[in-house]
Amino acid sequence: MKDFWNNRWFIKVVSLLFAILLVIYIDSTQTGFVTQGEPRKTRETANETQTISVPLQVSIDTDKYYVVGYPEKVKITLEGSNALVTSTVNTQSFRAYIDLTHRKIGKQTVKVQVTGLNSQLSYTINPATVNVDIEQRKSRTMPVQIEYNKNAVANGYNIGKPTVDPQKVEVTGAKGEVNQIDQIVAKLPLPNGINHTYERQVILVAEDNKGRQLNAVITPSTATAKLPVSLSKKTVKLNLRPKNEKNNKVYSVTAKRDQVTLYGQKSVLAKINQLNVDVDLKGIDSSTVRNYSLVLPKGVARADPAEVQISIKVKNSSN
Repeated sequence: MKDFWNNRWFIKVVSLLFAILLVIYIDSTQTGFVTQGEPRKTRETANETQTISVPLQVSIDTDKYYVVGYPEKVKITLEGSNALVTSTVNTQSFRAYIDLTHRKIGKQTVKVQVTGLNSQLSYTINPATVNVDIEQRKSRTMPVQIEYNKNAVANGYNIGKPTVDPQKVEVTGAKGEVNQIDQIVAKLPLPNGINHTYERQVILVAEDNKGRQLNAVITPSTATAKLPVSLSKKTVKLNLRPKNEKNNKVYSVTAKRDQVTLYGQKSVLAKINQLNVDVDLKGIDSSTVRNYSLVLPKGVARADPAEVQISIKVKNSSN
């Protein structure tokens, strides 16, 4: 037995077996490392592409010049590692701009530039160039006018003098555009049939003498418009007017009350001294009491009371 353990071939076989087992162990652990670690490594180094919209800034002396025609935003497509693209999209620590500091007045095409992007990122801009119109800047102070639909006010109601706050605003824009402005308008949208004072904040609009909207900056851009709507009242006498009498009858008509209060436009009420009431006697052969609705003239909204009670006495004619 002792000779067996000291046998040189036995030692070689055992060493070989140990070597094979060691190789198998190392291989299995290395495979496990690659399987678990490779996807994460791939995710960190894989390229990604994302497109985002960013504001387009303008570099120019805004005290002297006014620029129109360029878009508010441009699209930038970023390409690079997943982590870098995601971080850039989330922080947006870069800007897109057009440099007009050394440009002359007039229409021209300029290149959109980007600054603040990591050098490891590649990018494209859409649009890559934009058309702009550089003009001299001009400002004016102008009064605000109110526009509204008079037909929206309920029949018979007074329309007072509209007011607006602020009464004047500053208008800024390209000199050629500002020179065309005829008025600054606060358009007050009235609900149909409105019968009370109406107040609302509205957006101001710059218009030329043909009513076309112009491109200008209005400061402030909104105003509070108010339209007073009210009713006037007047008490007048009733004038009873019988009709359709029979020749063989004698009628006597008397109203329970001889006056009525009318509510409506002040100018209309000023012309009314009495309210006519037509008393239809057709088919009435004996004394009775009936209610008659009051017919209101145009410009009168309502009456109090809305109807009048009339006593009708009937007698046979002696003739």
